[in-house]
Amino acid sequence: MITSRYRTLVVATCIGMLLVLLAGALVTNTESGRGCGDDWPLCNGKFIPAYTLESMIEYSHRLISGIVGILVLAAFVMTLRRYKQREPLTYAGGALLFTVVQALLGAAAVLWPQTPPVMALHFGISLFAFACTLLLAVWAHRTSRGISVKPASPVPKSVYPRVVAVVLFCLVVIYLGAFIRHTDSSGGCIGWPLCNGAVIPELEGATLIVFLHRVAALLLTFAIAGMYLHIRRTSEALRNAAGWALGLVVAQVLSGALVSFTVTNGDVFIFTSLLHNLIIAGLFGILLDIAIRARRYREGSAAD
Repeated sequence: MITSRYRTLVVATCIGMLLVLLAGALVTNTESGRGCGDDWPLCNGKFIPAYTLESMIEYSHRLISGIVGILVLAAFVMTLRRYKQREPLTYAGGALLFTVVQALLGAAAVLWPQTPPVMALHFGISLFAFACTLLLAVWAHRTSRGISVKPASPVPKSVYPRVVAVVLFCLVVIYLGAFIRHTDSSGGCIGWPLCNGAVIPELEGATLIVFLHRVAALLLTFAIAGMYLHIRRTSEALRNAAGWALGLVVAQVLSGALVSFTVTNGDVFIFTSLLHNLIIAGLFGILLDIAIRARRYREGSAAD
């Protein structure tokens, strides 16, 4: 029996983890990563630092992360004590693991400044932490309402590998996007859909990075559209989720265009960038849910 207290906890944890993810993106976009100097967990040697915009943003990110870390731990303990099923324990345990790794990477970035390729991984870890809390919240919602995710007929075997390929390629696109932010390359392509007024611009420096991200995002859109059409023909149970994935990837492309239109002197308008991060977080979570259900209920599977 899923209690209302447990549902409230996991939903609060999911919302909190989303705020952590967005706060981290805000730190990157405002270049506030050194707002607390080289100190961690203190900020410029103080528990409550002197007021500056950079220190306020960085310290707020740390404060939110600490509070959410407590929520993640509480959700894991409550799941372990009350709901011993494999599925929720996997989600709660994954959220705790990725939260700890995320915190360690954040501390390392402060104490020992990291290269952009390493820093880009930080967003990916945050995304996995959020996805685990989202999956846990979805599980609690479905279970509390008696919603069965088991389809009337098995999911064809062809669906699972296709969805996994989409998820993996989505991670590539996400990493490229994070790498753009950590290398301050957002101004590499001015305009959309053309890049600096050309279909194929001069591929060097920041332009090369942004152009690769745009091409990868376009390929991801085609891949998700193909996945949706395949699922629509073969699996009614996953059709709605696949439709959401298709809608979100289109929204993600449009938000990317909005980011491009709002780049000024190489700097990105913060709110369009945060919107871009928000949409990709939802898209990645839905793709993982589709992959999990496609594997569990594929033809020949022994899952209940």
